[in-house]
Amino acid sequence: MTELPLTGERTVPGIAREQYWFARHEVVYHWLAARCTGQTVVEAGSGEGYGARILHDAGARVIAVDYDEAAINHSAERYQLPHVRANLADLPFAHVDAVVSLQVIEHLWALPAFLAQTHRIAQWTCVSTPNRLTFSPGLGRGERPTNPFHVEEFDAEQLRGLLLEAGFTHVDLFGVHHGPRLRERPGLITEQIDAALSGQWPAELEQYVSSVSTEDFEISADVADCLDLIAVAR
Repeated sequence: MTELPLTGERTVPGIAREQYWFARHEVVYHWLAARCTGQTVVEAGSGEGYGARILHDAGARVIAVDYDEAAINHSAERYQLPHVRANLADLPFAHVDAVVSLQVIEHLWALPAFLAQTHRIAQWTCVSTPNRLTFSPGLGRGERPTNPFHVEEFDAEQLRGLLLEAGFTHVDLFGVHHGPRLRERPGLITEQIDAALSGQWPAELEQYVSSVSTEDFEISADVADCLDLIAVAR
């Protein structure tokens, strides 16, 4: 099987130096999984496919949707789940229980159209995205992020407003935070960025990063200073 290359745009499993970011994404799927049991779920922007598989294993009927042909073919082959290649601004479904889209909306040029499509087809949705206030400190609303793969980054009230504008009437916000072990190393993100930019990874840092798991993150209703924002809208 051909593995998806690490481009910086998507998170993929099995790369030691990327394990922190992978676990930080993966924890939201596990947190969400019980809500999806027994439901028909579209994962919009499914990427490599590991998240769709987590939801499937929790008892959801998952359809993986992505615009990238290589990603959707890889996902279908590796995880053996229903898949559709489609533009997220024009979802080809009449009705599903839920749309899940984690760490995707910051990449979308046609975000209002995607959220309108989500409201059209789903009873509820869950989206996650980096918290602009902590991911890109000093970046203002509407300013272009330095991350070349991000179109825009959002704060909590922006995220709530986008979902309300799309037609959802109830929006609950949650935040991803470092757990106790990661809080003991407050410079970890900066250390990783410096290592990635320089190409010089200290052996101790690489070993530490490779050991990070979903157990090292916490999710709560506290969105102040959170790493990533999660919205569940109905």
